[in-house]
Amino acid sequence: MTKLHSPLEEAWPEALLAKAARIKLVALDVDGIMSDGKIYFSAKGDELKGFNILDGLGLKQIMAAGINVAVITGRSSPLTEKRMKDLKIPHLMQGREDKRVALQELVNSLDILPEAIAYMGDDLPDLPAIRYAGLGVTVPNGYWLVREHADYCTRVSGGKGAVRELCDLLLTAGGHLDATLTPYLEP
Repeated sequence: MTKLHSPLEEAWPEALLAKAARIKLVALDVDGIMSDGKIYFSAKGDELKGFNILDGLGLKQIMAAGINVAVITGRSSPLTEKRMKDLKIPHLMQGREDKRVALQELVNSLDILPEAIAYMGDDLPDLPAIRYAGLGVTVPNGYWLVREHADYCTRVSGGKGAVRELCDLLLTAGGHLDATLTPYLEP
């Protein structure tokens, strides 16, 4: 079988792939990254939001490849807690307005360097964490100042597979893409 390549691989500069190859922890915001950033309410006042299935499988794939995953969000939501539990995300930090401090706590508890972290966020509360991480990532629908400071802006928007795009970047940079995708191509 020939080596598999993401169609985006040619667009990823060598410097980006080098940064991505060092990542041991991916930390994500929720609203605007794992969801489209919209919050819906039912007639009863229940909060609703959608999570992209593509992102979920991508997160499982990078965890299987040895990359740790954390979610850091300024809001607290039972829906977020349920989704992260379903995905077996080991680190969920809700109600955290200062995401850089939360990221530093993870650095200390996991004994990793900031250079080994990818942080993905879309708005100003995410900016200090994006600047602290070794690989700062955002989405095209993110705030302009965040896009300006990120190392990488995904091609697809938050809630539409942006996390999966980051996962493919990390799997490619780490040399795990073939092993991850080949089982799906077997007869």
